[in-house]
Amino acid sequence: MKNLKKTLIAHSPDADDIFMYYAIKFGWVDMDGVTFENIAEDIQTLNEKALSSSYEIVAISFALYPHIRDNYALLRTAVSFGEGYGPKIIKRKGVTLKRNFKVALSGKETTNAMLFRIAYPDARVTYMNFLEIEQAVLDGVVDAGVLIHESILTYGNELEVEREMWDIWQELAGDELPLPLGGMAIIRSIPLNKAITYEETLTKAVRVAREHKEKLSQMLLERDLVRIDAKTLEKYLELYANDDSISLSEIQYRAINKLFELGYKHGLYDAPIKAEDFTIPTDYKELRNS
Repeated sequence: MKNLKKTLIAHSPDADDIFMYYAIKFGWVDMDGVTFENIAEDIQTLNEKALSSSYEIVAISFALYPHIRDNYALLRTAVSFGEGYGPKIIKRKGVTLKRNFKVALSGKETTNAMLFRIAYPDARVTYMNFLEIEQAVLDGVVDAGVLIHESILTYGNELEVEREMWDIWQELAGDELPLPLGGMAIIRSIPLNKAITYEETLTKAVRVAREHKEKLSQMLLERDLVRIDAKTLEKYLELYANDDSISLSEIQYRAINKLFELGYKHGLYDAPIKAEDFTIPTDYKELRNS
């Protein structure tokens, strides 16, 4: 029997990442000579693991990428953007926030945390697992919190939106660009020709997932692999695991570059970079085969 290389893909437990990976898990897409395994961890844990180069292929916040650019290339697939929506700053109904309000964010390296800190420099920030933020606001542990993932659709009636992260992004970006939230990165120690094949495989997985959305969604629900009901899953996937998630477009590159530009302008990165310079050079495969 042929020995297969085991490759771990680390992604978040939210429904869009699960959806975009499970065409591989269910055997609809494969890669010659490789068997894939997956692990689901919260986005801040994934960002921290990427900082220590712990995983070969890992989901990350786009805002993290400049910090790991020497060790990881940016993949073009399995991307999540906001288009008129995104994370929400929530508070208890009727509460007026002071200038130095205490807020819970899902992790220091997340995109929403970066934008929040730029927009609210006087806020007192604490970090916690994204699943704990809503309850922390309800219990008065914090004055407000930034909800991400499915919680933007499921938070309770006792809470209200103070501000949309989309609106903050539009003001900071100065242009109507999609909001870059999460993507995937691949470690540079993988040989280039193999990295190209990994990207092709993952791109195919997202495309196949979209082509078989109803069947795949049903399988995820039947196996309790997502935390939401069928109606919410349908809505959520159209937000964050849609046809624009298959491969980066020109406007998505512009949006990521604007995010990197903002981060550098505010002293969060050590150099200005362009996303296009840090993706896998796919022409290498063509040149190698010519």
